[in-house]
Amino acid sequence: MLGDGLIITCALAYMGILFGIAYYGDHRADAGRSIIANPYIYTLSLAIYCTAWTFYGSVGLAAVSGVDFLAVYLGPTLMAVLFWFVLRRIVRITKVHRITSIADFIGSRYGKSGLLAGLVTLIVMLGILPYISIQLKAIAASFSLLRQYPEVARMAASAQQPVWMDTTFYVALVLIVFTILFGTRHIDNTERHEGMVAAAAFESLFKLVAFMLVGVAVTFVIFDGPGDLFQRAAAHPDLAPLLRFEVVPGGYGGWLSLTFLSMMAFLFLPRQFQVLVVENVNEAHIRKATWLFPLYLFAINLFVLPIALGGRLIFSDGSVDADTFVLALPMAEQMSFLALLVFLGGLSAATSMIMFETVTLSTMVCNDLVMPILLRANPRWLAGKSDLSGLLLGIRRVGIALLILLGYLYFRFVGESYALVTSGLVSFAAAAQFAPPVLIGLFWKRANRRGALIGLTSGFVVWAYTLFLPAMARSGWIDSDFVDAGLFGWEWLKPYALFGLEGLDPYMHSVFWSMLVNIGGLVCGSLPGRPDPIEQVQGSQFVDILKRERHDGDSLLWRGVVETADLYDLLARFLGPQRASEAFDRYATDHGGYPLQADSHLIHYTERLLAGAIGAASARVMISSIVMGEVLSIEEVMTILDESTQVLEYSRRLEQKSRELEAASAELREANNRLRELDRLKDEFISTVTHELRTPLTSIRAFSEILLSNSAMDVEQRSKFLSIIVKESERLTRLINQVLDMAK
Repeated sequence: MLGDGLIITCALAYMGILFGIAYYGDHRADAGRSIIANPYIYTLSLAIYCTAWTFYGSVGLAAVSGVDFLAVYLGPTLMAVLFWFVLRRIVRITKVHRITSIADFIGSRYGKSGLLAGLVTLIVMLGILPYISIQLKAIAASFSLLRQYPEVARMAASAQQPVWMDTTFYVALVLIVFTILFGTRHIDNTERHEGMVAAAAFESLFKLVAFMLVGVAVTFVIFDGPGDLFQRAAAHPDLAPLLRFEVVPGGYGGWLSLTFLSMMAFLFLPRQFQVLVVENVNEAHIRKATWLFPLYLFAINLFVLPIALGGRLIFSDGSVDADTFVLALPMAEQMSFLALLVFLGGLSAATSMIMFETVTLSTMVCNDLVMPILLRANPRWLAGKSDLSGLLLGIRRVGIALLILLGYLYFRFVGESYALVTSGLVSFAAAAQFAPPVLIGLFWKRANRRGALIGLTSGFVVWAYTLFLPAMARSGWIDSDFVDAGLFGWEWLKPYALFGLEGLDPYMHSVFWSMLVNIGGLVCGSLPGRPDPIEQVQGSQFVDILKRERHDGDSLLWRGVVETADLYDLLARFLGPQRASEAFDRYATDHGGYPLQADSHLIHYTERLLAGAIGAASARVMISSIVMGEVLSIEEVMTILDESTQVLEYSRRLEQKSRELEAASAELREANNRLRELDRLKDEFISTVTHELRTPLTSIRAFSEILLSNSAMDVEQRSKFLSIIVKESERLTRLINQVLDMAK
């Protein structure tokens, strides 16, 4: 047992260190010297995927289901393989369109739809509450265990205590304060938080070290190495099955559903989208993260099964919750310092998730729910405000507080009935609903807003009916009759056996039906009808993002009259005068100034900057309110796009011809060089042949002249000279024949 003062002091000191890292990261970013612009920080920031679920819940799952926990990490590993093909597209789209969240991405893809972005935000708000609740549950449980061990063997029932006596409530309040300080100090038109990313990277490293230390302690200190530990487990009748795959609930179907859910959640959970996409500094970092992040997952899961087996062997009476084995084992062995380190590691895992998730969600709530309502309900009141950046910050801060408090309420009244992993899978299934509109929208131009609305709504309803409502019913908040008997007493409407489909675990069952109606609704809703001009433009830009060198197609939709000063005033209201001035100065530098009456490119530039602060849909509404002109028809837009396409095609043909001419010139230069070399060789050859021919000719001439001038020469001498002449003639003949053979 550790004292309250020591635990709280260490926790607050650790949070202070995180705040210092975040402040330093923001300060370096403001000075133009980013500390997160490297692939290692980027990879470590991705590890906020490893929350309290990983730190505590994986051991709890392994203690019951053995290697089943691996499926939750197999999904992200498979997704990492697809990073360069899928994530790179999403990152580039996000940078071009100044997208700030998963809701903004989906809304932008389907015609900058505010309705669709709002629907995504509502789904996220409801779906993520179980996930926030398990982080609070983990922090509170670990704090109680450190304070009261060995009296507290299982997680305390907060619902049985008054709120003011509940440790979790005060944990939630502290997290609200720190999250507001971390993530909402100013409005950024890119919605990047370099300080938070730096802090998250540090937390990822810290929790990895803490988890591996406790793994080493359990394996090599409490037991005599992995051989001893696994030998004891194999000899135990209850633990031996944990070393085989046969205990996985639902068999291979259960593995498939867990792998799919984790794969989709890794990309589409709001905080994951934030760190993977929005916070990405350089696309090149993606390539290195493709193999670095799976290594991190391997390292943090290396000791999960040894800790789970060690906990089952040490606490064989079942008195300790398996979710707390990571902390209970050091406490049981009087390793107080290690236990405190593990507590801080779990705190890192939980707080990084809560902070990033709630900051991202508060941005979505502000941009895609509150601001669209204010823009439509009371535009005159907004028009009278000269600076709205304070309002935006206020909305986001209130959003953070409400989200954490709602997560606390879910934990207090619903989440206590479930293990950490069970609550987390409910949120994973909700995040998976975003996969069809995003992935299909990346590769199919005909996918439109109507199809996305039908698919998302259908998938969300099925998810709520098959997972979320049964969780509420099991907790006693709504009547549970429909879970056992089906809605209205119809058995084919049982949440866990919808339309008579039985034999699947609840998560695979929910994934099957929700994905079926989601994909079916998207495809069937997109096939008929004709999309709006902006939908066609956005669809083309998203699908062809890797083929385009310029991404100004959206500016084609603006044909109106507006003064540049009006655009500046509008931007200054949301970003503040200083940031607006800096933005317009950059535009002037890049384009050689700007006109008094804004052209379509300046309008589009302003819209993109606004989109980074208030979302794409709200930005379009604000721009439309000051741009006076007519809306382009689909025929006009397509004509402009066709002309642009023809120009680009002509440019590509010119480039191709230029490349062909360059290749031909290179071939000619090479041929000329070869001819020169052959000419040199010819000269050398002629010189050599001439020398070789001259030698026998000289001999023949010399001996012939001797014979001619000396008629009195004796017969023997004359025969000798004639023999030499014959031999030299034969030699000359051979040389001539060799030259003739070479000529052939």
